[in-house]
This record gives sequence, structure tokens and C-alpha cells, in this order.
Amino acid sequence: MAEENKKKLRSEDWFNPKDEKSAFIHRSWLRNQGYPNDYFEGRPVIGICNTWSELTPCNGHLRDFAEYVKRGVLEAGGVPFEFPVTSMGEILMRPTAMLFRNLASMDTEESIRANPLDGVVLLTGCDKTTPATVMGACSVDLPTIVVPGGPMLNGKYKGERIGSGTFVWQLKDKIKNEGFTKEDQIEAEICSARSAGHCMTMGTASTMACMVESLGLTLPGAAAIPAVDSRKKVLAQLSGRRIVEMVREDLKLSKILTREAFENAIKINAAVGGSTNFIVHLLAIAGRIGIKLDLKEFDTLGSKIPLLVNLMPSGKFLMEDFFDAGGLPVVINEMKEHLHKDVVTANGKSLIDNNTSAESYNAEVIATLDQPFMEEAGIAVLYGNLCEDGAVIKPSAATPELMTHRGKAVVFETIEDFLASVDDPDLDIDENSVMVLKGVGPVGYPGMAEVGNMELPEKLIKKGIKDMVRISDGRMSGTAFGTVVLHVSPESSVGGVLALVQSGDTIVLDVPNRKLHLEVEEAELQKRKAVWTPPEPPVDRGYTSLYTKTVQQSHLGADLDFLVGKSSADVTRDAH
Repeated sequence: MAEENKKKLRSEDWFNPKDEKSAFIHRSWLRNQGYPNDYFEGRPVIGICNTWSELTPCNGHLRDFAEYVKRGVLEAGGVPFEFPVTSMGEILMRPTAMLFRNLASMDTEESIRANPLDGVVLLTGCDKTTPATVMGACSVDLPTIVVPGGPMLNGKYKGERIGSGTFVWQLKDKIKNEGFTKEDQIEAEICSARSAGHCMTMGTASTMACMVESLGLTLPGAAAIPAVDSRKKVLAQLSGRRIVEMVREDLKLSKILTREAFENAIKINAAVGGSTNFIVHLLAIAGRIGIKLDLKEFDTLGSKIPLLVNLMPSGKFLMEDFFDAGGLPVVINEMKEHLHKDVVTANGKSLIDNNTSAESYNAEVIATLDQPFMEEAGIAVLYGNLCEDGAVIKPSAATPELMTHRGKAVVFETIEDFLASVDDPDLDIDENSVMVLKGVGPVGYPGMAEVGNMELPEKLIKKGIKDMVRISDGRMSGTAFGTVVLHVSPESSVGGVLALVQSGDTIVLDVPNRKLHLEVEEAELQKRKAVWTPPEPPVDRGYTSLYTKTVQQSHLGADLDFLVGKSSADVTRDAH
């Protein structure tokens, strides 16, 4: 490219502006880090957005990964600057990491915009760190590439695969029915988390990694490489090289995140048996980049897609097996007749061209379209008087016999009510009942916690019952399973019909016909509505107060209403 046709770098407004005083200030203080003159002479400045934290175990290795990215940036002629943003560990944060997703997105957005960055590398891992940083980056719209931190190595317990997360949901049954001791539990804990990385099931972290690869925001094959595999370090270094090229090409997020890219991601998520959390995160990302995406489309586009990946919780294998079998490129190649073919990705090539040579090395792990593990596996979206704006269920993780069900509601008004009474021997409940949990939506919890897959009552577990219909306005972990209706919208805490359900009411679940219905006359519902009072806000100050006052409902992505829609990378006023 001729010198006169070069696009001016955004960072030049800091390092080479017309105002010499500002240039002096910006360059001078950075020199205390020992940077040479050419760092300020028109080289692309790359921000490495790091979600590393010792309180986020899934991301505990990302501090080291940043060094490989820096190596690549320098090799390509760029200048790397690493910066931290809010990290959300799903395991430790209370009341739920989801409460802080939008906060971290704000942190990411403002950190990128306020600093002299021409491009960004997002280092992600645990569930919410991926959508949060992508959402924030979308709101600024600079060239951006994602480096997923990668899953842990396979867990093995007494010779069998043990899935981090998924095993947790089996624990109560094992203790009550299989004589699982304290010593067994400690050994299983160690076996299920034996290396750096995030959950190695197709939980939300793995789903998010597959999401960004299918959207075109990573280099090909990024999602499934285990965190401790040397090829993950190579990927980080190559991503560092590539982001410099993306800056020179002006390949911004808005050029990659097209309507067609979102449709591809929905279909690929169905094929891999991805988490229901995919929905609320993809909706939020679409809202930030300005793509209109409707909840129904997760059903119309994805529900007829066959399941091609045999991973927990929908199958029996784990992410290391998926990687060894060929990873997401195999799925994309197998799915090509269902996908938009001309969408551009972070390496400048199309999604299809990136994966044409991919082949499966293990038919037990990755199936073909002709012989899938399940004919129709995508997420189903339900509507009815109980969920006027929708609710979701994951058929591949549910019990087929319960997909059409009519039963009496057993209502838990709060999570505390559930925890206090679920194992009460006198609780009026049987295997045909429908468990209903209120107050766990975006406003109610607050933050829409992963408590929708309620544990079954002890007395039913002892009878050998493995699954029941469960309904809530919350979410469930992507590692979980069961016939669980989630994301009921509007939520109970803002006056949705879910708030009016009483124990003894009849609920009809009809997944084939996409219906969820409360068999209570409209006049009776209006009487209940008239005496209903909203719960008191859990917190009246700080971020949580801001969140509960401005958060959208789950069918819109649970973003804060004032964050929807991108702004720009422009900052016209200097600090000096």
C-alpha cells in the first residue's frame, strides 16, 4: 500500500498529535517502561484485554498466555499493551457471575475506548468472560480477535470419564443411592479438575468458545484446543500476529459480525449441543453490534439441526476427545450446506474456506449429517400464557418421555424456600409434579442465576427418579441436564404470569408444539394479579441497584437498556 493511502492509526492521536504538549505527556510517561522511540512512530498499538484472575480458576493461566500474544504482536510489527478488566469466575462469585457480565462489558468498552488502541485481543475462558468482553468490544468496534483459554484435560475417576460441572449434578443421587463417601467426593473433586482451563464438558465455557469460533472471531480450530496443549500457545502467538494485520486491513467487528454470522452460530450451537446460556449471550452481543435477533430464531434456525457432537451433558465424551476427533472445524465442514458460505472471519477468509479440509478422526465423538446422534437437537423456544415473551428448553439434555407432560405445580417462591423445603419428607410432591421456582430471573435474584435445574427431592431420588419437569425464570449451567424449562419471560419479579402460579395449579408442557400453559382461567389470574406485590429490591445502592433498574428481560439478552447499540471509538477531548 502506498504511504499516502495508509489509513491513519487511531493511536496517532495520542502519540503524534499536532499538539506537542499532549504528545510529550503521552510518550514520556510510557517511557518509564523502557519503550524505544519506534513504539511511537506509527506502529499499530494492540491492547491485550486479559480476564486473568486467581479468583477465576478457569482463567488462571491467561497471565502466561498474554506473553505469547505479545510475541506475535511484536513479530508482526505492532506494539502490545496488556490491560486487565473485571474477571467473572462462575465458581466463586455470589450471587451469580451473570450479575457482573454487563459490568465487565462496560469495563472492557471504556478501557478500549479511553486508551490509544488500534486493535484488541480478548483473552477469555470462564463462561461470562467471553460474552462480556465481546459485548464491550462491539460497542467500540475496533479490529478484534478472541483467544479462548481452552478446556481442562479430560477428568478420569476410577477409570471412567468425569465431566467438570456435569458430575456435580449427579452428586446427590450418588450420595443417596450409591454409597458415595466423603473420601470418594474428595477424589472426584481432584479428578474432575486436573489441569488449567475451563470446564471440559460442552458447558457454557466450551459453548462460548465454539460461539466465537463459529462467529468468525478466532483463528480456525481455536475452541477445542486444551488449555495446556502447546498448540494453544501457538494459537495465541498467531493471533497476536493476525490482529496487527487486521488493523492494517481495518477488519473491524462490524464487518465480521453480520446477520449471516449470527445465523451460522445458532445452527452450529445446535449441532454441538451447546448450552442454553448461548441464547442470552448471543442476543446481548447482537444488541451491541446492531443486529436485530429474535428469540424465536433460535428455534426456527436451530431446532431442526441434528446433534453431531457426543459430549457431556448431552453425550458421553469431553472436550479433549472433541479436539482429538478434529474439533469444531469438522462440525463446520459437515454443516456447510446449512451455513452462509461467504461470511468473513478474523483471518480474512470465509468460514467455509477455513474448514474445507477438516475431517473427523472419531465417529463416536463427531457424527455425520447422515447418521447424527440425534435428528433434531437444537434449543426449543416455548410460548404460552406462562411465558408470553418466551421460555427455552434443551431437548438433547432432556428426557424424551417428559417432553409432553401435564402435572400439578409445586411452587417454591424463592431459592431459600426451595432449599428449606425440597427434602422435607412431608412435601406434597411426586414424580408427576412440575417443580416451579420463582424469583431467580434477571431482576429477582438478581442476575438470573444458574439454579433452574433444581435438585430433585431426596424422597424421589431414593425411589430412583432421575428427572422431573422443572420451570423457572432463571438459567442452568451448561454442564447440567434434565427436562428443565428456563428463561421464562417476563420473569416473576416484574409481574410475569409465573409470579401468579400456585401449588396445585395444572401446567401443560408440550415441547413438540412449543407450548407452555398454565391451566388457570384468565379471570382468576387477574384476581391474583390484583393482590400481587413486587418483591423489595435486594440492594438499593451501587452497581446492583443500577442493574436491577435497567436490566432487560432474558428474551432480549439481559443487557442493561442503556448499553444496547454501539457508540464508537471516538474520544474527542484530551485529559491535559
